Amino acid sequence: MRALVWLLRALVFFTLFAFALNNQQDAVVRWFFGVEWRAPMVIVVLAAFAAGCGLGVLAMTPGWWRGRQLSRRPPPADDTPRRTGTEVPPAPPGVEHPPREGL
Repeated sequence: MRALVWLLRALVFFTLFAFALNNQQDAVVRWFFGVEWRAPMVIVVLAAFAAGCGLGVLAMTPGWWRGRQLSRRPPPADDTPRRTGTEVPPAPPGVEHPPREGL
């Protein structure tokens, strides 16, 4: 299994390497107010990918912080029983549930 994983990694690496070799021509990124940036196509694609990853991490950060705060909070001190969602609700009077054997 490890050999298969390394083979897959090598395939991805060489595919990306071939992509980089085939896209060495210059690309122009035109910004606002006449500013432009000239760089090889691979660098432009890599910069766009890195910017997208960075924005994704920034967008997820508040949720991560909120989750960490909730996990650090001590449980409430009240003694009311909590429903876990796995209990079967009781049947109303006069209604029987079918047998659960074999299900």
